[in-house]
Amino acid sequence: MELEERVAKIVKVLEKKFGIPQRKSDVDPLSNLILTVLSQNTNDKNRDKAYQRLKEKFPHWEKVMQADVKQLEEAIRPGGLAKQKSTRIQNILTWIHDEYGSLNLDFLCTMNPDDTIEKFCQLKGIGVKTISVVLMFSCGVDIFPVDTHVHRICRLVGLVPQKASAEKTFWLMKPIVPKGKSFSLHMNFLKLGRSICLARRPRCKQCPINQFCDYYLLVLQ
Repeated sequence: MELEERVAKIVKVLEKKFGIPQRKSDVDPLSNLILTVLSQNTNDKNRDKAYQRLKEKFPHWEKVMQADVKQLEEAIRPGGLAKQKSTRIQNILTWIHDEYGSLNLDFLCTMNPDDTIEKFCQLKGIGVKTISVVLMFSCGVDIFPVDTHVHRICRLVGLVPQKASAEKTFWLMKPIVPKGKSFSLHMNFLKLGRSICLARRPRCKQCPINQFCDYYLLVLQ
């Protein structure tokens, strides 16, 4: 079975199991970018707490950009790596302001996604996963972000080589995800990774896509 056909079948099975995900995010691209930076190396609960504290302390991005870095660090502490993230967030905001003249990234939704990735991945703290999350959630771009769960599942199933990095996985998956199904596959892989395909002890017998999975077919049978 060709990879494209295999992925298409996986999409259908997961949609039958978990449903077709609906887009709900109305977060603007800049807010989403900072939110995604805060999400690095932490869980959603801590990310959201850090973001809430950040916005309460500094209601406008200009205030964040101009803030004393120690105060910024304290505000986002619940998200972990506060010293690193505070510096990176300020550097990102300063770069955006210098490059585009304002702290607004709504125009990203009209740019070529590959150009956006190339441009923003030059910045420390922004990788292909971070910017692709922004494009998918805030702009509705048909793009397939690769986070920890997605990366693990793609390798276990055998859609990409076992040693492929998360970034390499992003580029390898790009041509084989069915058109218009990137959001669905990403969200349903997240559900699968959090409920069945667990990192330490995957529940392979319960997995709805085990018939397509190299790990299940080659290792467990």
